[in-house]
Amino acid sequence: MGELEAERFLKRKRFRVLARNWRAGKDEIDLVCMDGSVLVFIETRTRTASALVGGYDSIDQRKRKALRRVCRAYLAQLKPAPHSFRFDVMEVRHEKGSVVDLQHYENAPLFSKDIGRGL
Repeated sequence: MGELEAERFLKRKRFRVLARNWRAGKDEIDLVCMDGSVLVFIETRTRTASALVGGYDSIDQRKRKALRRVCRAYLAQLKPAPHSFRFDVMEVRHEKGSVVDLQHYENAPLFSKDIGRGL
């Protein structure tokens, strides 16, 4: 539910979806999009409205490492490499099957800007 709602939201903002649930080995990125000329990797986090920890804050170090690996793998298969890219987080909160809030965190600082340089 959260990924579908996030995708609808992004399409209304004129993002172009390139891939859904793109995998590299055991790692996965929920959405890969274009926002104008910028490549955007998007992790969607869905939580109940009453959750104590929000979606953005639920991305722990282990998940960050997995996201770094999958983003690197996606970038490695692109020829030519994009001029710019960023990482966004979509937080979807629901209650009884209905979305009650959606937050879009653009350019989330989950890892260093050196990801594209093979670090």
